[in-house]
Amino acid sequence: MQIDEATVRHIARLARIKIGKQEAANLERELTAILDWVDQLGEVDTENVAPLTRIGDLTLPWRTDEVTAGGCQDDILRNAPMTEDGFFVVPKVVE
Repeated sequence: MQIDEATVRHIARLARIKIGKQEAANLERELTAILDWVDQLGEVDTENVAPLTRIGDLTLPWRTDEVTAGGCQDDILRNAPMTEDGFFVVPKVVE
């Protein structure tokens, strides 16, 4: 599939990206190459290939869902610029 410069400029305008003449020419070649590669994927015979949700035999680590008190308030507030009674103090932004 061939992308022309007008299409590249249209895409750039939709994305609100300002591009120059040389950059448009480069993008035209790159987008054409990408679409050609995607077209090649359509030639692969996947008739007897089962759909996959993942490639490897990966299992996610599980941990017990327990409610805890945390106990790390001091660690969390240690780097705060200003605290009061165990809470962050932030400047007022709305009058």
